[in-house]
Amino acid sequence: MQMETPYSKAITRKYPEAVAIAVARSPEGRDNPITLGWSMITSGDPPMFAMAVALGHYSREIIEQAGEFVLSFPSLAMAEAALYFGTHSGREVDKLKSFPLPTQRASSVDTVLFSDAVANFECKLDSQLVTGDHMLFVGRVVKSHVNQDADEKRLYTLKPGFVMGRAEAVPLEE
Repeated sequence: MQMETPYSKAITRKYPEAVAIAVARSPEGRDNPITLGWSMITSGDPPMFAMAVALGHYSREIIEQAGEFVLSFPSLAMAEAALYFGTHSGREVDKLKSFPLPTQRASSVDTVLFSDAVANFECKLDSQLVTGDHMLFVGRVVKSHVNQDADEKRLYTLKPGFVMGRAEAVPLEE
């Protein structure tokens, strides 16, 4: 039996939620990652992903200017970095200098892959659409990469401040 409730209460029931990190290179040559909770596959042929970025975020500007990005699915080991990338602005700080992670050059887009991620997808921007307070970016996958360790666990959020892999929950220290 369903009961009516405010959106702000009902939306908390959507967890766990997959975490993604998008990264694009600024015109100044700085790779700028942003942590996202809203991403999805939109097409299998050709393979495409969509992701939502708040209109006021610096990353929205960078992705539009670059016309390409990497969508990375972080491992559980990347939890602290994901928190940092989602709570700091690239306008204020070089995120990869402040919170360095192992990276490698992407092969078809001008930015980096996260070496410890479960998977990375190089994408060319196909379309974009304003949806309320967010920009929805749709990217066509041009290259795909996976971690050589097939047992690497993917990062999920259980609720604000908690992350998990496949079996365990880990509170984030602030």
